[in-house]
Amino acid sequence: MLQVKNLEVVYHSVVLVLRGISLTVPDQKIVALLGPNGAGKTTLLRALTGLLPIHEGRPTKGSIEWNGENMAGLPSDAIVRRGIAQVMEARRIFADLSVEENLLAGAYTRADRGEVHREIEAHYARFPVLAERRHRQAGYLSGGEQQMLAIARALMSRPKLLLLDEPSLGLSPKAREDIAALIREINANGVGILLVEQNASIALDLADYGYILENGKVVLDGDAATLKGDQDIQEFYLGFGSHGRRNYRDVKLYRRRKRWLS
Repeated sequence: MLQVKNLEVVYHSVVLVLRGISLTVPDQKIVALLGPNGAGKTTLLRALTGLLPIHEGRPTKGSIEWNGENMAGLPSDAIVRRGIAQVMEARRIFADLSVEENLLAGAYTRADRGEVHREIEAHYARFPVLAERRHRQAGYLSGGEQQMLAIARALMSRPKLLLLDEPSLGLSPKAREDIAALIREINANGVGILLVEQNASIALDLADYGYILENGKVVLDGDAATLKGDQDIQEFYLGFGSHGRRNYRDVKLYRRRKRWLS
């Protein structure tokens, strides 16, 4: 469905952030994108959704192919109309609008208003808490409720591929479980997912395949079960390994295996 080939991205014409990334998201699969802060995960999502110009960034090399069409350089609304939607980091709901107005905003590219309202009611059936708060300002929702609203808003465009940027960030353990179950349900309904996460345990439990990014490059990829069993991944992304439990953020220097450098 989606193929990124040797993509390079520059900010402000001088800062090279993505350094030749290639990855594939097959039809109706979940692909995890892991890596520390600054690895280039959010920049990749901006490239996929046409948001680079807002941040003074641009692709300088490579291609982004969606069902065979190169999307590099297309505006965001054209990308949404082709079937790609994004849930941004920290939700980015419209806090001053009501829950229902947020959902209507998600259907901006659609003209079938009657069907739009039927889908809103379907989302209320899926998320009863949103139905109870349909006329309340979205900014007053809890973190977990806001994440549900952000995902429901993205689904209003009827995407074939959903990009999720840190969906578990800042949520309680119960809310994380709810979001993970929702991701599985969305995928079971035929929507492919590119999942950006720092919580590698959640991501690899959900994903079929995974990519590890560091310094704007893919340093390791493989099926999710293989990555979760990898000793380096266990130590530096899952928090345990031969030296006992450790947090990746506390690791300043570490040994990479030769295959990470390929």
